[in-house]
Amino acid sequence: MVPDIATDLIAWYRLNARDLPWRRPGFGAWGVLVSEFMLQQTPVARVIPHLETWLSRWPTPSALAADAPAEAVRQWANLGYPRRALWLHRAAVEIRDRHRGAVPRDVDALLALSGIGDYTARAVAVFAYGDRHPVVDTNTRRVLARALDGRSQPGPPARRDLEQMAAILPLDDDAAAIVNAATMELGATVCTARAPRCDACPVAHMCAWRTAGYPDTGDDRRRQARYEGSDRQARGAVLRTLRDAAPAPVTLTAVMADWPDPHQRDRAIDSLIADGLAEASDGMLRLPDA
Repeated sequence: MVPDIATDLIAWYRLNARDLPWRRPGFGAWGVLVSEFMLQQTPVARVIPHLETWLSRWPTPSALAADAPAEAVRQWANLGYPRRALWLHRAAVEIRDRHRGAVPRDVDALLALSGIGDYTARAVAVFAYGDRHPVVDTNTRRVLARALDGRSQPGPPARRDLEQMAAILPLDDDAAAIVNAATMELGATVCTARAPRCDACPVAHMCAWRTAGYPDTGDDRRRQARYEGSDRQARGAVLRTLRDAAPAPVTLTAVMADWPDPHQRDRAIDSLIADGLAEASDGMLRLPDA
């Protein structure tokens, strides 16, 4: 039998939830969608100023769709994983063309948009529209692994995660949305990966991991490769060069001419072209125009 942790989570969240822009009344589905794109693998503190600037420049999907993809990549700046900017621009075009400029509410319609997977589709449906769906991110999975399974860390993402989250959701739509948000918040601020603050946890009294004596059950999460000296760093350096020069192109020979590993530099350029984040012609490299 699944323990009833929803009641305690709701009470805790109402007192402890951080004041984040996307949680404020009237923030809107477009704002929620943009925030979810930006929050993927990026800390909240870095996202907030970028989000505010983005929504000030492009307050609707149609406003972004009317601008060039290169501008989306430029505005993305140092948020990392810049393909998200390109996907967000494509999604905006699709929202304009397929949904008359309004972010869809239906999960399947959201999943059909560029760059949107299970998590983002359900997050928009729940947090923007108040529908009842399980929403599972890394923080959620850690809380469920500890509280329900007695594991120190979650295993690889699986369909079971959604089923497990669905099992603890109240039937009421509003209460279910709060439980989704509260579970994420608990994982982000209390039930953290390395230093959980169990003394501040509202469900510690029914946590299976705590009851078992906090056993180390192993950690098979995928490790992030080192950034320094990586191809990711080289890609970021190429994009910075192109953003700084935009809208003008840069000669291929001038792009990171002093990079210590010319083969890595060429791999970075080739991969950016393959991902649609850069365009090359006549010996010049630039951000994508269309």
